[in-house]
Amino acid sequence: MNGITQNALTVLESRYLLRDRHGRIAEGPEGLFRRVAKHIAEAEKIFDPAANVHKYEQKYFRLLHDLLFIPNSPTLMNAGTELGQLSACFVLPVDDSIESIFDTLKYTALIQKSGGGTGFNFSAIRPKNEFVVSTGGDASGPISFMKIYDAATENIKQGGKRRGANMGILNVSHPDIEEFITSKNEEGILRNFNISVAAPDAFMHAVESNGDWHLSHPAGEMNRTVKAKALWDLIIHNAWKSGDPGMIFTDTINATNPTPVVGRIECTNPCGEVPLLPYEPCNLGSVNLSKMVSGGAVNWELLEETVGVAIRFLDNVIEVNNYVLPEIERMAKGNRKIGLGVMGWADLLIRMEIPYASEQAVELGERLMKFINEKSADVSEQLAQERGVFPNWKKSIYHHVRPMRNATRTSIAPTGTISIIANASSSIEPLFALAFTRKNVLRSQELPEINKLFTDHLEKYGLNNEEVIADVLREGGTINTNLPEETRKLFATSHEIDFGWHIRHLVAFQKHTDNAVSKTINFPEDATEQQIADTYFSAWKQGAKGITIYREGSKSMQVLNRGVDVELPRNNTCQICTE
Repeated sequence: MNGITQNALTVLESRYLLRDRHGRIAEGPEGLFRRVAKHIAEAEKIFDPAANVHKYEQKYFRLLHDLLFIPNSPTLMNAGTELGQLSACFVLPVDDSIESIFDTLKYTALIQKSGGGTGFNFSAIRPKNEFVVSTGGDASGPISFMKIYDAATENIKQGGKRRGANMGILNVSHPDIEEFITSKNEEGILRNFNISVAAPDAFMHAVESNGDWHLSHPAGEMNRTVKAKALWDLIIHNAWKSGDPGMIFTDTINATNPTPVVGRIECTNPCGEVPLLPYEPCNLGSVNLSKMVSGGAVNWELLEETVGVAIRFLDNVIEVNNYVLPEIERMAKGNRKIGLGVMGWADLLIRMEIPYASEQAVELGERLMKFINEKSADVSEQLAQERGVFPNWKKSIYHHVRPMRNATRTSIAPTGTISIIANASSSIEPLFALAFTRKNVLRSQELPEINKLFTDHLEKYGLNNEEVIADVLREGGTINTNLPEETRKLFATSHEIDFGWHIRHLVAFQKHTDNAVSKTINFPEDATEQQIADTYFSAWKQGAKGITIYREGSKSMQVLNRGVDVELPRNNTCQICTE
């Protein structure tokens, strides 16, 4: 099949292609895309019994077959199957009672078994050692219950194919916040959780002014006052040390909450790109920007067409989805949130010969995401006229403004495995390395890659020789030879790009994204805590809804590893996954 690389096929065979009862693969990539397209097209009959379902099936199939758009993993895995759970992730409430904590744990198990990830804000749970009237004992605190959730996740494979993913959030005013911040200091603890501190603007201003910060909980008496800067320094140190915690900025998130009457948002999905109310799911998909370049320029016509079909596809997902809980179905259909994002941003820039670390790239990113966001809203408005507004529309910011089918339309997800399927760079990230190995993605398998755009560039400009390729392999996937400055700038990798450019790309896309942007800023091993602090603070100041970083080597197990441990072929070209 055109465009499916060997690494993509490996991923598809491991996780996505259906198998018979003997465990043998029962479909190919084309069969998978046909299965998904057919199932999603069935929604058309719900709104119009006379609809030409085959026409829409063909539209959706072409979108997937040509790798122009890929939906989130559960849709690929489960569409057209008995399981039928199509959402990527969910937020579940955790209240301050044993009943609520363990009811939510049960719901978590059901969701993760079906292929979804889960996000929780544990701030309602009373602090550690607080007196519990009903039992006469002391509370064990939120982190103790997080460890129980983590242990359960460890033993549940999502859809029988991968371990689950969680987001754990604690408000910065919770009395156990220091324990939370340091909870992942020891490797192996909470390994199935990303964790983030939820911070309002007031806390960030207190950090700025070196002011006091009050820690309190409505169910307890263990209130105290600390220096905001001391908490900030603890956050920064631990992020530098282990990559956790990240931060979510709750006032920024709620400033664009589309349904404020329905509730205040206090939590996100596992990677932070979708702020959600309790019981809300997210249905995501990403446009492959590497396919949106023609003759060295953005193909705006193809992009508009792709966005239009993708938004209708995602709205259909809400209808044909199999919901794990009635509360989730009610919230999903009440707000009809979807999240169309992008992948292949670094590829698009390289195809247009624009360095990632440049004003031109940032300006193009903002223009491109503005275009996608506006076209997504236009299509959602058309669907509202055709199918009706989302039920909570009168409680939304769109009431008396414009009819809308979906409370949110856009979201920038990390696109981990779907970018492998699409043979595209991840999300809006720069290239991680020109040669790298994916580890811990498919059990113990390693997936080596050398960037084909780089080898094509070398070929185009007569720079392709054994010494250049050998040097890239040897130097951990970066250029260390005497290549032209333009080439070195164009193929600068994530660690070589100053964090300021990372933030500017994040903010440029966030300006025109309904939900949020998942972007991890990669730092080299010798990065300082001050650089991490500057990154976190700058992200808040410039309007990001959240921020995460990762310093190379700060965990013994990481997914992307620079360089490829292979012997160079003798024909002057590297053949590792460049097709």
